[in-house]
Amino acid sequence: MAPITAPEDLACSAELYDAVCNLEGGALDEALGRIVRNLLESPQGGYFQGRLPDSAMLAESVVHDGQSYGGYAVSGRSGGYNWGDRMRLAALARLTGRLLRARVESERRAREFDLIAAQLRQQAQILDQIQESVITMDLAGFIASWNKGAERLFGYAADEAVGRNILFLYEDQDDPDDGSAQFDSHFLQQGSREIEVRRRKKSGEVFWASLSLSPLCDGVGQPVGLIGYLNDITQRKDAEQRIHHLAYYDALTGLPNRTLLMKLVDQGLAVAQRRQTRASILFVDLNRFKPINDTLGHDAGDRLLQQIAARFRSALRDEDVVARLGSDEFAIGLFDSSEPLQTSHVAQKLLNLLDAPFSIDGHELRVGASIGISVYPQDGSDSATLLRLADIAMVRAKQGGDGSGGGYAFYSQAMNQRALHRLGIETGLRRAIAHDELLLLYQPKLDLLSGAIVGAEALLRWQHPAQGLILPAEFIPVAEETGLVVRVGEWVLEAACAQARQWQQAGIAPLRISINVSAREFTSALPERVRDMLARYGLAAHWLELEITESMLMHGVDNIIGIMDQISAMGVALSLDDFGTGYSSLSYLKRFPIDSLKIDRSFIMGIPDDGNDCAIAGTIISIARQLKHKVIAEGVENREQLAFLRKAGCDEMQGYLFSQPVMAIEFENMLREGRRLAL
Repeated sequence: MAPITAPEDLACSAELYDAVCNLEGGALDEALGRIVRNLLESPQGGYFQGRLPDSAMLAESVVHDGQSYGGYAVSGRSGGYNWGDRMRLAALARLTGRLLRARVESERRAREFDLIAAQLRQQAQILDQIQESVITMDLAGFIASWNKGAERLFGYAADEAVGRNILFLYEDQDDPDDGSAQFDSHFLQQGSREIEVRRRKKSGEVFWASLSLSPLCDGVGQPVGLIGYLNDITQRKDAEQRIHHLAYYDALTGLPNRTLLMKLVDQGLAVAQRRQTRASILFVDLNRFKPINDTLGHDAGDRLLQQIAARFRSALRDEDVVARLGSDEFAIGLFDSSEPLQTSHVAQKLLNLLDAPFSIDGHELRVGASIGISVYPQDGSDSATLLRLADIAMVRAKQGGDGSGGGYAFYSQAMNQRALHRLGIETGLRRAIAHDELLLLYQPKLDLLSGAIVGAEALLRWQHPAQGLILPAEFIPVAEETGLVVRVGEWVLEAACAQARQWQQAGIAPLRISINVSAREFTSALPERVRDMLARYGLAAHWLELEITESMLMHGVDNIIGIMDQISAMGVALSLDDFGTGYSSLSYLKRFPIDSLKIDRSFIMGIPDDGNDCAIAGTIISIARQLKHKVIAEGVENREQLAFLRKAGCDEMQGYLFSQPVMAIEFENMLREGRRLAL
């Protein structure tokens, strides 16, 4: 007979499996004996629990993992037993040992399961008596038990919740706010914890709950899940929020009060210190409020304060702090500012907000304000100091002028002088636009091959009635900051077009008049404005050239290019001014539909003695020619510079070597006389 090499090959294996799984006691012993006798064709023998009989001709112990389960013994077969029979019996004994071991383990687990089930039933009965919500879940967050308290709290019955992941109770399933959705091993080490969370009921209502989480472990201390105890604390949280609001917010206006202001300002100052930026505090005291309050009553006064607070809040950035200190006093914190004088613009903006009347019970009421300003870090480094100094500055503002109060003042006298100077420029510039105090001068542009005048740059000047001629460097920055530059730009465009129309009617041959366009003007409205102006004065597009600085091209490139394309499509030329002083990018430069590059005067001054200036100017000319752009050099003052530029291939120039900016009539005379630059 061939030897048996694996228990799975035994024809009796199915019978053996069936016996071990379904029989027990004497019936099992008898079945095992019958199996071994049939396998080895033996009339005698069987399965023995104890010692195997000495008379057996062939015997094998049933052992698995060192545990004995009796043995098999047979005898009486005619012809005896060979080596193959011994191998068959050994295979049967091994399989029997594994099956009996598995049976013992199964019975042990069944007993443990019954015990656990009984414990769970007992626990469930206990948990159902507990008023609070108790939920257990496995390591992946799937709910294993759900007591009556959980049913009352969430509105889900146990059969609706058990088996689902705990995430379905979250307010936002995409952003879990605690560790109950997945077991955290660092949490099996720290033990239980208690947190406050937001959960969603079956009705959709979101509520606040106190959640206490504890680990669930098996008999050997290994984590198997979590148990969570939840209590609805919505009323407590609402009460806390009301208390917090009363403690930190003004009940009338809803703005932060003095206490919260100090906290927020100190936080803002800490950020300003890290970023090395400036901050400012504005102390605002209303003028003429007391008479209104006394005359119309406190209810009208309260509603007036609410309207004032709303105007202030709407006019400021989200990151700015607006607070009501009490009575008719407000405070404002401005952060992340690099220029203190920007604060004066905000102060003036707040004052302007109060110019429009307030309507209360059919009355048109007008109030003003006095504003004091302190600046971090030069005036102080903490909220208390800055607020106190801003209060002092407010008193100074109230005492200024004609004694009626109003306006603003810095705590620093030097800052006051700068602010007053800036305010004077702003006020005067508004008057200058209205009273035709602005004028244009024209600086000729010359062709470097012929020396002839081929165009002019229109340069803005302010003819102040008291101070005389004011250069743009003094008033354009204020115009940029206040937004007046748009009105100024509109005036320049119209004045240049009107002058070109006069020259056209006087028989002057067409030439390009260049005007500078600021970043604030370079919007989607510019092409239509240019088109309308040319049509109004009956000018062909080749009379006009717009000069833009390269720094404005670095923001919103695609939008800028779209605007430039519209202007270029009209036939209006575009020139890139001050090239090389900003953040030049050749990859952008090739995309811009420009006609010419203007080399900034700072690179012309050192020519020909400064090798760096020569190299930069030469490189710009080379780049422009390869990109098929004209090159214009500004600030040319001597013939050595002229010689270098001509040799390098520069197309045009402007500068004092030929002429400073002149009045329109003088420029017209130059054209009529055919004045040229001697080359």
